[in-house]
Amino acid sequence: MNTPVRYRPLAFGVTRAVLREGAPGTRYLQAETQLAPYAERMTDRLCHWAKAAPDRTFIARRERLPGGGTGEWIRVSYAEAHRQARSIGQALLERGLGPERPVAILSENGIEHALMALGCLYAGVPYCPVSPPYSLVSQDFDKLRHVLDTLTPGLVFAADAQRFERAIRATVPADIELVLGEGEIEGRPGTSLAQLAATPATPAIDAAMQATGPDTITKFLFTSGSTKLPKAVINTHRMWCANQQQLRQSIPALGEEPPVLVDWLPWNHTFGGNHNVGIVLDNGGTLYIDDGKPTSTGMAETLRNLREIAPTIYFNVPTGFEAIAHAMESDAVLRRNLLSRVKMFFYSGAALAQPVWDSLHRTQEAEVGERIVMGTGLGMTESGPFALYVTGPEVKSGDLGLPAAGIEIKLIDTDGKTEVRYRGPNITPGYWRAPEATAEAFDEEGFFCTGDAVKWIDENNIHRGLRFDGRIAEDFKLATGTFVSVGPLRAKIIAAGAPYVQDAVLTGINLKEVGALIFPTQKVRELAGLAADAGMREVVESAPVQAHFQRVLDELARSATGSANRIARLHLEHEPPSIDRGEVTDKGSVNQRSVLKHRADTVEAFHAGSLPFTLKPQGDKP
Repeated sequence: MNTPVRYRPLAFGVTRAVLREGAPGTRYLQAETQLAPYAERMTDRLCHWAKAAPDRTFIARRERLPGGGTGEWIRVSYAEAHRQARSIGQALLERGLGPERPVAILSENGIEHALMALGCLYAGVPYCPVSPPYSLVSQDFDKLRHVLDTLTPGLVFAADAQRFERAIRATVPADIELVLGEGEIEGRPGTSLAQLAATPATPAIDAAMQATGPDTITKFLFTSGSTKLPKAVINTHRMWCANQQQLRQSIPALGEEPPVLVDWLPWNHTFGGNHNVGIVLDNGGTLYIDDGKPTSTGMAETLRNLREIAPTIYFNVPTGFEAIAHAMESDAVLRRNLLSRVKMFFYSGAALAQPVWDSLHRTQEAEVGERIVMGTGLGMTESGPFALYVTGPEVKSGDLGLPAAGIEIKLIDTDGKTEVRYRGPNITPGYWRAPEATAEAFDEEGFFCTGDAVKWIDENNIHRGLRFDGRIAEDFKLATGTFVSVGPLRAKIIAAGAPYVQDAVLTGINLKEVGALIFPTQKVRELAGLAADAGMREVVESAPVQAHFQRVLDELARSATGSANRIARLHLEHEPPSIDRGEVTDKGSVNQRSVLKHRADTVEAFHAGSLPFTLKPQGDKP
């Protein structure tokens, strides 16, 4: 007899839906729950908490020490954040900035970044947090130039002059005002953020804030630009405020107590900058900025923070949860603190491999006698991002759940798949200065076309909701006419190869068989057993690594049911995906189409049999 699984109590706000039929091949899905009233602008929430809880910490970050280390937490209260937002907003107001001349922020997550953003919100000046790798990793700055050309900013802010100097010199015209958090750039006049924050606030800034409303643009968030140049998604107060109310109705725990987040997710992405920052600001919580990342070098800082600060809800991407699951197996302090009051974990961005779930559950049950719910859902930059969320604690990889209150889902059957489309108050009005792209993004009924495919978790019970079925644009046909569903097969490869697979790109368009190009994680070095300074090519071509992936490939072949889900050849890529070529985002998500485009010669050699170190299932003919 199986023992019932015990979960830490967590309420689910949307558990039932209404489905109606439309034209042939079209259905509409909505939550039974109606969307409750929400704020007109996010600045109302800042003003509220500055009065209701003035001394509560709004945001904190560890002090940056000489030499690159971090020290104690520097905290900013709600009252101080409100005061500085008014002063910075006053300074922006005096400069005549607005939608046609917004603020571009070339900075990573930080207190200065947050205060500049709040000043923009207060003054009604749109801002854009630009992806830091466009400045710090890119070698040609092409995407940064495109962003600045699209925005035509009237002011550019960088928290650290030294780190962003090269990008600024290469892309920011001399006639655009430069504001710096710290440091100077020789030969380039600049204003310090401290000068802006010292501007005396007048009644004009409060009047400007009151003049903003639901349709006022808060920010521009650029898409990843994986197949074309990035597009600027318009974000409004309505989008942000409605989405936060949708979140609270789907996850009631967000409103039960002020949430505490320990978070690294970049603010130029909607997950970190809208979803998580919004949760804190809307619900009067505290955000501890985590300067770590789910990488071999950055994870130590994340673990240090989680040993000290106990979050009430914890968000991460699958690679982050994988590293945390591994660390908790042997780190008693981490287990005790992280699990002490967390109500739920939440992942997004990619599939979470089953071995990671299993490890987390084992640790949780051993430490606290119950499992922590692992929530997830579906959304995108254009939906604010929250759109779908799971309906109960028994979550499996790929589950998405039901639409949030107030959003209508349109399900369109096409080529054996079902595309999901969105309409609601949390959906973007379009792309900035891109009317053709905006028109293409919406159908004749005003639904945003996502390109995401879904299917029912249980066709006999719509209230269980939907699960992910890949990206329609990534799917392809073999020469036989058989469709290859990339999303589910890719997730299967990542799970089978965990923890040594960062991502997999499927090949074989119009060919007879499916192949997989594997981007390995740094952990694969442990398999190779080589010197620490060995190159990645030497690592992936080593006998132990090749033998391991031969076993993975053989297991995948044994479980395949046909040519469309059988990996007939596999190759480990030693060159990581490139951000300049749009192959990867700074969150680590790999874009299938971009990799196939930029590595076309590799793919051709791969399927022609001339690419060295190509693995095939044992038993296949040479």
